[in-house]
Amino acid sequence: MKLVRDKIPAIIIEDGRKPIYHLATPTEYKRELFRKVIEELEEFREEPCLEEAADLVEVVHTLIESHGFSFADVVDTGMAKARLVGGFNRGIILDSVE
Repeated sequence: MKLVRDKIPAIIIEDGRKPIYHLATPTEYKRELFRKVIEELEEFREEPCLEEAADLVEVVHTLIESHGFSFADVVDTGMAKARLVGGFNRGIILDSVE
């Protein structure tokens, strides 16, 4: 059992097979979205390419919206935070604080 893209059952039917599936409850949906983020992140780590990056962004976007946030608001909040404390572009590793 795993969360799949919306058109996968139809694709399976077109292939002459019979998909067994159900629509997730709201709680199950959010839980499975978190699992899917981990799955897609691992796939991107193993093969960093545009297709895997697109899959990761799609599921993160959907997870964000499932919690009632707009992706645009998240981007705006991230930009504001980056102005305040910076981003992660320089690769700074904090070893300790004395």
